[in-house]
Amino acid sequence: MATEGTKFQINYKLADGTLINLYAANVQELETGLTDLSMVSTLIASTSYELAKRSVFDSAPGGPAAPTVASVAQAFNATPVQATPAAAAPAGGNTCRHGVMALREGTSARGPWKGYMCAAPKGATDKCDTIWVR
Repeated sequence: MATEGTKFQINYKLADGTLINLYAANVQELETGLTDLSMVSTLIASTSYELAKRSVFDSAPGGPAAPTVASVAQAFNATPVQATPAAAAPAGGNTCRHGVMALREGTSARGPWKGYMCAAPKGATDKCDTIWVR
């Protein structure tokens, strides 16, 4: 969601109608967002395809059935795993109440920076503070 500090907004609409919105406050954030989006673009497309395919097979007279963990796992040939509690941080990483924090780094006008960012969606009102690496 665009905030008061948003200077860049890029919107993509996939052939199946899926919308992808990228918001950035500066060029650094825009470049990082585009790089991240590029890295997961194949995953986004394949997930969209699999979910659309799945909804056709799960259709019922009353509408599509809500997917179960087992049906999603089967559709993706995956094995469900138990979520890791926030208290059990991965080795060398940090967590917050929203999950595993992402290590991000870059360079700003003031020099290089590095920090662990909250896993909450951008614009979330309860987003945790960044843990800066000095």
